[in-house]
Amino acid sequence: MKYAVIDRGDSMSQQLAEQLHKLAAASELERNDDQPELVVSIGGDGTLLQAFHKYVHRIDEVAFVGIHTGHLGFYADWKANEMEELVRMMASEKPKIVSYPLAELEVQTDKETISYVALNEITLKGADITLVAQINVNDEPFEMFRGDGIVISTPSGSTAYNKSVGGAIVHPTIESLQIAEIASINNRVYRTLGSSFLLPQHHHCDIISKKDQRLLLAIDHLSVQSNDIRALRCTVSSKKVHFARYRPFPFWNRVRDAFIDL
Repeated sequence: MKYAVIDRGDSMSQQLAEQLHKLAAASELERNDDQPELVVSIGGDGTLLQAFHKYVHRIDEVAFVGIHTGHLGFYADWKANEMEELVRMMASEKPKIVSYPLAELEVQTDKETISYVALNEITLKGADITLVAQINVNDEPFEMFRGDGIVISTPSGSTAYNKSVGGAIVHPTIESLQIAEIASINNRVYRTLGSSFLLPQHHHCDIISKKDQRLLLAIDHLSVQSNDIRALRCTVSSKKVHFARYRPFPFWNRVRDAFIDL
């Protein structure tokens, strides 16, 4: 098996990466940073997001596995003291591949249309003042939004920013996008649904800028500011992210461990 490692950059994660490389070499696993079959993320969920975007161009050929070095993350199955067991299973066992839906984004500017893929969420905010945007669903006007911003999340990202703004947690087997408001203003001019809502696969949502405004666009941990974003089109991507499960860790157990158990 060909593998690569992405670590958070702190001393503990770097030491664990060195340990993994030594164990992998002893198990005759091949390190290949350019064309890995398995990418091991060492750190937290943010580190796995970095790994995902580094290898998004090979999303059909690669699977991810996470080792957390802090609090338990949604994308990390393994603890730091379980490194030897993980490498042993990497060398001797075929993992179960679990696939989660992704969000696809097309950004229309004055000059071009740019495409992105997100694992967790896409966020649009006003950089200086409140965001003013028309939201269309399947090319039909849905609402006129004014407020701090809008979050479009994948099911696996529904436990992140989406949850903090009152969105629902969605199981990753449900291929959908969730649109949630960030501090909307409702009056006689601007009227919004006031709650998050789900769009199924093959539906799309357009967010159209309704005035000249500097916008802050974030795709997972990547962010850009722009004066010429005119519209976003969000859909469920035809591609999926793949995770290598060497042992079961059900989604609802992750939710319980993260938000309920003490």
